Amino acid sequence: MLPGLGKVLKAKSKARMGRNPATGAAIKIPARTKAKFRLCKAAKDAILG
Repeated sequence: MLPGLGKVLKAKSKARMGRNPATGAAIKIPARTKAKFRLCKAAKDAILG
């Protein structure tokens, strides 16, 4: 948590099919956990006005 700015959350992404841009071959991208940042309302109001 970053006081006055927002917080970092864990988000799960599902497995999906992707494409290798160099060869065009289809590849499977596995599911994983990634970091996601959520801005707090006070910071959002200060930035957007």
